[in-house]
Amino acid sequence: MVHKVVLIPGDGIGPEVSTAVREILSAASAPVEFEEHLAGEVALQHGGKELLPADTLQAIRTHRVALKGPCTTPIGGGFGSVNVALRKTLKMFAAVRPVRNMPGIATRYRDVDIVIVRENTEGLYSGLENVITDDVVVSLKVATRPACARIAEFAFHYAVQRKRKRVTVLHKANIMKMTDGMFLEEARKARDRYPSIEYDEMIIDAAMMRLVRDPTPFDIVLCENLYGDLVSDLCAGMVGGLGVAPGANIGDDCAVFESVHGSAPDIAGKNLANPLALLMSATMMLNHLATTRGDEACAEAADRIKAAYDTALNEGQTTTDLGGKLGTREFAQAVIAHLA
Repeated sequence: MVHKVVLIPGDGIGPEVSTAVREILSAASAPVEFEEHLAGEVALQHGGKELLPADTLQAIRTHRVALKGPCTTPIGGGFGSVNVALRKTLKMFAAVRPVRNMPGIATRYRDVDIVIVRENTEGLYSGLENVITDDVVVSLKVATRPACARIAEFAFHYAVQRKRKRVTVLHKANIMKMTDGMFLEEARKARDRYPSIEYDEMIIDAAMMRLVRDPTPFDIVLCENLYGDLVSDLCAGMVGGLGVAPGANIGDDCAVFESVHGSAPDIAGKNLANPLALLMSATMMLNHLATTRGDEACAEAADRIKAAYDTALNEGQTTTDLGGKLGTREFAQAVIAHLA
């Protein structure tokens, strides 16, 4: 069985890291076949009129799984986020960000193994902003009960599926009593349906302090949209940065796996980019295919790739951002050499 997967190389360093990941998956005999489509600035550069072309969206709807490199999003003005548009258009309501200590990468923290589950469609990311006067702008935080219930159910189901033990909900319901209060209500209902999973709640600011002091008690962290964005980057910093942080956006019909770092145009084309985050996202994709399509060959390939990049890291065979001396292509070859 070969699974068709949409590949979106993205902008900046995206094409380089995508090429490296394709080579590694091919060497590992991963049963996937990539169909390449464009999104981001590169789509405009190739004569398109949209950052997120209709044919790219249709391909993802057709094949239901995609692997995406980084896309540029300007700060302040300019065009909107391709990532946000993908999530909203394809109704991928759950962002999943696993964070763990990596072999050979020394940080101030040990034994970090956290999964952040973030609601992907609402909150302040709804983009509902209005100018009231020249000096007053209002941004609306949106919460709906169906979306709160959906992400809570996802988090607890994921905990059971991945043999996790606890779900911790981060909130600010002491101040935002209605929006975050609704989020807590639905999380508690989900807890009652999954009695085997431990459950607790923390106010977001206190939780950030506790994470920095000692992240080891945390297992699955469930957040609304903005909190999840902040917490996931904080946790990535504990294990080496966004270069070792994979990510997935999952809905009922589609799933897009992506590197969550930026497009880094300043180093594009210089063989300096670290493909590890996208490679880790690709292993998440393979495990997703194994679970949703019952193909053990995908899980076996994911295990082999994970063991290979763990070995490479443990031996110091990595890119300069992680203290190594390898370029993008050389790191890919090092991982391939360690495939069992």
